Amino acid sequence: MVMKEDFLHYVWKHQAFNTLNLKSTVGESVQVVYPGVFNTNAGPDFLQAKVYINGVLWAGHVEMHLKASSWYQHGHQNDENYKNVILHVVWEADSEVYTTGKTPIPTLELQPFVSQGLLSRYQELVNQPLSFINCEKDCTSVSPFIWENWLEKLYIERLEAKCISIESQLNETQNDWEAVLFLMLMKNFGLKVNGQSFESIAQNVPFQVVRKLNGNQMALEALFLGLGSLFDGEIDDPYFNSLKKEFIYLKNKFGLSQEFVKPVQFFRLRPANFPTIRLSQLAMLYANSNTLFSELMKTETLEGYYRILNVKTSSYWESHYNFGKKSVQQPKHLTKSFLHLLLINTMLPLKFAYMRHTGSNETDGILSLVKSILPEANTVLNGYKKAGLPVENALKSQAFLQLYNRYCTKNKCLQCEVGNVLLRK
Repeated sequence: MVMKEDFLHYVWKHQAFNTLNLKSTVGESVQVVYPGVFNTNAGPDFLQAKVYINGVLWAGHVEMHLKASSWYQHGHQNDENYKNVILHVVWEADSEVYTTGKTPIPTLELQPFVSQGLLSRYQELVNQPLSFINCEKDCTSVSPFIWENWLEKLYIERLEAKCISIESQLNETQNDWEAVLFLMLMKNFGLKVNGQSFESIAQNVPFQVVRKLNGNQMALEALFLGLGSLFDGEIDDPYFNSLKKEFIYLKNKFGLSQEFVKPVQFFRLRPANFPTIRLSQLAMLYANSNTLFSELMKTETLEGYYRILNVKTSSYWESHYNFGKKSVQQPKHLTKSFLHLLLINTMLPLKFAYMRHTGSNETDGILSLVKSILPEANTVLNGYKKAGLPVENALKSQAFLQLYNRYCTKNKCLQCEVGNVLLRK
């Protein structure tokens, strides 16, 4: 049987073994008062545990290994972080262990105290080769109530993970939330193909330049397209030449450089997502508002976001997708599906981070809003649908992506609430 250390963590955390008449490897009585707090950072696996050993109450840390000899393989005998370990919990006691001060550490071998039924369920859950995820045959047997709560937690976990990137950008911009919004919008306007290119444009223009150009749509469009190297070459087109001239002026005035800007791509893009169209729409968004961040943070309804983000390109692009090549005349607004992606990937994570920054823990508004947005569509989400799990809204689609990337693909079934339920059945 293939076993991982996370099984020991699960068994210890939930005390999922026969706790009566526990004995250490040298015959000392062991009684667990409190298993401790699982440690996700460096150091012992469980902190602040309380255990009676031979009738004496000990408070300290618990370290866990599949084999006791791993204590030495990991160098714990020389690590001061492990000097307060009061109990070594192992699956197989193949060695005695000692602290940095050469004091023997009591060892509890769990193997004799864990039921065969639990081992069999663990084997079935994590060691079966399946087409999508480990629990795809059993996941619908878990109650919808447990699924709903777990998915909500996963969505918040996903927002918290995005906060790390946002906080890093805040540090780089001296706590300028408007500048962080600009960086995030640029990246997400570029989608997967041009996300990094657009982000590099934003990184190569100080946001105070964008502030100074607020209200001037042509100047902003010239700035964005020029930094994206979309004025290279010569084209017999008056609008192209006007924008190019404006960009050269702005580049010299503000001392801008394109040296570290990644080239934009047109290949394999639908025309509506061409960089010319998306950058023009973004220029229009900033031309329409000089307080975009505060407006977005105050907005609490989907209709409010639609109103703020209801922008289109400049008039030239209504009959073009590329410079000098005419197309069918039509306004090019941000579509509802694109707005939903901006809300999911920019507005709501940024709002969540801003609320945390200002000390507000009210997440109900964000949860309510994300539930009103249609879900994304991709192969991962289709896999959950085929397994019988509905994906009705953006909260669920984001939560399922978090579940897949952070738990399912890494076999972390024992850290998943659904996996825990299936293991306990």
